[in-house]
This record gives sequence, C-alpha cells and structure tokens, in this order.
Amino acid sequence: MAATLLKIHPHNPSDQKIGRVIDTLKNGGVIIYPTDTVYGVGCDLFNKKAIEKLCRLIGIRPHKLNLSFICHDLGNISDYARHITTPLFKLMKKSLPGPYTYILDSRSSVPKILGVNKKTVGIRVPDNEIPRDIVRGLGNPIINASLKDADAIVAYMTDPEHIFERYKHTVDIVIDGGPGGNIPSTVIDCTGEEYEVIREGLGNTEDL
Repeated sequence: MAATLLKIHPHNPSDQKIGRVIDTLKNGGVIIYPTDTVYGVGCDLFNKKAIEKLCRLIGIRPHKLNLSFICHDLGNISDYARHITTPLFKLMKKSLPGPYTYILDSRSSVPKILGVNKKTVGIRVPDNEIPRDIVRGLGNPIINASLKDADAIVAYMTDPEHIFERYKHTVDIVIDGGPGGNIPSTVIDCTGEEYEVIREGLGNTEDL
C-alpha cells in the first residue's frame, strides 16, 4: 500500500492531520517529516517493529542505529538522559528549539533497541512546529534519522514531492511541510568533561 502525502502548514499545523500522523505512529508506522534543518525519517521510540522497518529503510543494522530523539521540549529530558549538569541544561535551554543535536549519556530506562542497550542518546528539539506537535501528542519522543540522498553532491533531499515519489512504497506517511534544508544539525558531544562539536552543521556554536 502506497504512503500518504500529507500537506501540513509549518506554522499552524492542523490538529486533525497531526492526529492522523500520531495514529500512524502508534500503529507501528514510519513517517518522513520536516525539521528546522533537513527532512527526517522516524518512528515511535517504543515500537520495535517500527524500528526494524526504519532500520531496513536506512540500510543499517539495529545494533548500529545511533539513537537520536525528536523531543517537544526539555521537560522530560531526564527520562532519557543523565548527568545533565546545571550549565549543560542552561546551554541546551539557550539553544533549543534550534538546529542542534546534543549527545548525552542515556538512562537505563531508554528502550533497548532489539536487545542492544545504547550508552548515549542524541536529543533534538527542532524549531519546527510539525515534529514538535507530533511528539507532544504522541506522549514520547520519536527516533530520528536524517533523510539522505543517493547523490554524493546533494547530500539531503529537499523537495517533499520528490521524497514522496522515492519513498511512497517504504514509509506510511510523507509530510509536506514545505522545502527542506540541505544542512544538518550541529552535533555536540556532552558526555565528556569538555563538550566537543563532532559535526558542524546549521547551528552556529559561536552563538553559544
């Protein structure tokens, strides 16, 4: 069965359409959605069958999947990450929502991906109402992966209609939230004594 191309306004998402996406996630679906950087693909954090499907789609074995979560805000971050010092929390609060991914030590409560416990987790709060409304309604984060292009020059797909044509038989919903970007988030590893930028992306670390 082909996926649905669902157009959602990026600044005023329809509650009905967001609800449809949430129902799909709860039923084990995989979705493609816009963020404040590139388009992402993801599924419900607590659905193992959906995670298996996601891994097949991006061509990676489940135990190799790096956990990156889309969260609505930092309200429940302690449910998934530990060793969050006051300076670190202030840094995250200053920069999020925004184009940053923070690598943190994961809590034991983080679901084991197909029996493999991950020691770190990436926390992402994008400055885009669509994914944030989805995870708020879902009640927990979604696992996130960037949607890469096969073209070595054009690293990320940006046109939602082109994305739909390519993935309409492998995902359940493609959300059209307008053109996507081609620069991913900046990734900051906060698991050591000193924070380390491990990927330069859209987020400007000089602002931090």
